[in-house]
Amino acid sequence: MVFTIQVNNREIEARKGETILEALRRAGFEVPTLCNMKDFTPTGACRMCVVEVEGRQELVPSCSHHVEEWMKISTHSPRVIKARRTITELLLSNHPDDCLYCEKNGNCELQKIAEEMHIRERKIPGSPAFIRPDRSSPGLTREPAKCILCGRCVRVCEEIQQVATLDFIYSGSSIKVSPAFDRELNFSNCIQCGQCLLVCPTGALTGKVSFTELENKLHDTSATVVAHYSPSVPLLLAEKFRLKPSVNASGVLKAVLSKLGFDRVFESAFGTEVFIMEEAALLLQRIRNNEYLPVISSACPAWVSFAETEFPDLLPYLSTCRSPQQMASTLAKVHIAEEETIKKPETIYTVAISPCTARKYESRKPELTRKGLPDTDLAISITELFQLIRLYGLDPLLAESEAMPQGLRSMTSAGKLSDISGGITEGVIRTFYSMATGKDLKEYRIEKLRNHKSRRDYTLKAGNHEYRFAVLSGFAMLPTLIEEIRSGTCNLHYVEIMACPGGCVGGGGQPSAPSQQILRQRIKDTFEYEEKEIMKCAHRSPEITELYEKKLDKPGSKKAMELLHTHFTACNIYAKE
Repeated sequence: MVFTIQVNNREIEARKGETILEALRRAGFEVPTLCNMKDFTPTGACRMCVVEVEGRQELVPSCSHHVEEWMKISTHSPRVIKARRTITELLLSNHPDDCLYCEKNGNCELQKIAEEMHIRERKIPGSPAFIRPDRSSPGLTREPAKCILCGRCVRVCEEIQQVATLDFIYSGSSIKVSPAFDRELNFSNCIQCGQCLLVCPTGALTGKVSFTELENKLHDTSATVVAHYSPSVPLLLAEKFRLKPSVNASGVLKAVLSKLGFDRVFESAFGTEVFIMEEAALLLQRIRNNEYLPVISSACPAWVSFAETEFPDLLPYLSTCRSPQQMASTLAKVHIAEEETIKKPETIYTVAISPCTARKYESRKPELTRKGLPDTDLAISITELFQLIRLYGLDPLLAESEAMPQGLRSMTSAGKLSDISGGITEGVIRTFYSMATGKDLKEYRIEKLRNHKSRRDYTLKAGNHEYRFAVLSGFAMLPTLIEEIRSGTCNLHYVEIMACPGGCVGGGGQPSAPSQQILRQRIKDTFEYEEKEIMKCAHRSPEITELYEKKLDKPGSKKAMELLHTHFTACNIYAKE
């Protein structure tokens, strides 16, 4: 039902059941808010979005109040502006005055509202409390003193991620947002996905920054600094700097990274292609031996962290394959050390670039080291990459595309799909079918895995056999799957689980949360790129064939197991300290 309401003496259309805020935004009226998030049930916690409704004595929170016929609304009356200014001043009264040093400086919603309200001095006396920042996590930094209790992180962690690391604790003036028992993040069930970073309106939650360490290495003449980036990084670079569709964003990114001082640059997609080979071989082996089925993908470090802390009984089902990032780093060190006869492999320093904050946690795992040295020396996020580009004064629009070097070059579209939910499964299916039947699939597109549902299922027919695959985007459908596995009723052979909605393209290591529209456009762009590639299967890549012939023998070989596989360790975070 559509009816008319009046806003600032102008009539607009409103729909029955929608909130005042939704109607206002659809009509082009912008109202500030610090707690509201699209597609979430509104809480009205911050009261920043209040409006004046004729006939109502009190101001109305527009995010939680539904429209009614013939409402007369004022969005910026003197009374409304005074209320918003007072709320902002109250928030600032006990907020730290360190904006210049804050990671969110220039990207802080509270700072933006204070600027819009033209607040230039502290009018309400307060005493900003010093609360020690929590820097225990490898991927996230939490500064409770900057928290405005909007509740966004709590809701995302609980309702979207189904992890519930953060919650409100204590009460009254002592209330704050924290992990259970007011512990540090490193002693909680945090999976490092970074979704809370994308919604935090202030600097209370930010990603860890590794500028100093990286800069030192880039200027170290004795080190060979190698960068590899995930498939979504060129996509986000083109989006950020508005590169034309005709521009080879991957080539531009290589040029930019070379100018930053990296000695070698290649795509992590090469590691994904090797991952697909090992994953398909492992799946075939387990099916033939009828052991630990379904194989659960270990490509997402946030999911692996969740499994190690919450579901230790499922660890035997996880694929022993290292993630594509780790495989790329391992192979980079092996290849460069051998091809360039570097006598001291420890001088090779690998940097992984992706939109994932959990990669930082993964790179520090002791299981992913060789001779005491990590395979991935440093993992940085897209946000850090953009800051580095700005620091060095580079303009990607002026950079000339550079070709990828031979030896670690991704040559198939299968490797480029890894950053979207279902992409790895498609790649595994293509190679698994070839290994099982000796033939290639006639149709590479698997439409049943390309929708936006939380769980997608697909049955592959190979000869006289049927193999069942499932893809989980986020953890919404995870409890059902776990119950099926534990009860012995699960008939699946392979499951891909990614913690972030849509996959790594929606990861927590980007400057701001992408809307559903942007997220779906990124997925669409990835599939369109895949259609243009000639080779679709990892096992058809000449580079992969050469790698196995010269260094690894075959997928699942003893050499491959030593270099490219790992094990998992249960982590009891609930044990007494």
